[in-house]
Amino acid sequence: MIRSLIALAVGSVLGAACLAQTTIHYREGERVDPKDVARILAAPAGIKTRSIRLLDEPSAPDATGGSAGGASEVPRALSLPVRFDFDSADISSTARGQLDALAEGIKLLSPSQVIVVEGHTDALGSDDYNLRLSQRRATVVKRYLVQEHGIDPRRLLDKGQGESQPIDGLAPQAPQNRRVQFRGA
Repeated sequence: MIRSLIALAVGSVLGAACLAQTTIHYREGERVDPKDVARILAAPAGIKTRSIRLLDEPSAPDATGGSAGGASEVPRALSLPVRFDFDSADISSTARGQLDALAEGIKLLSPSQVIVVEGHTDALGSDDYNLRLSQRRATVVKRYLVQEHGIDPRRLLDKGQGESQPIDGLAPQAPQNRRVQFRGA
């Protein structure tokens, strides 16, 4: 019995570590390199399994020029501070440059690669309201990528996360939590 509990605990810890993903957080106006987008969003080659594997890539620089984490962490998602008007799902003109670079990076990927577009909000407002708003915003970003850049809509899955996933180290009400995050599916 004790062996089973220990094995379960070790498996849970290792599983959580394997599933953790490093996210690059860009700031407003920061240059997004399409090649970095493609590298970050590309699904790992080969069969997807639940196992431990050693990564021989050095950690990627983050958007601020620092390291994205430990030597074995490879970023698998990126977030952009896509700005919207208050209580709106209209993309501000300042976000278009970053979204345009993101689209160019998506075009460098395999045509079969699916990207998840996640909308996030800060903790101001009710949970239900923020969930609906984040979904509307994710949908608008998907629509922008499809209409302005010709990306196949079947490659983009839009999902609202509401306020449920604030950026580590920030207060839930911090404005930086209002973002759109992208990851390979």
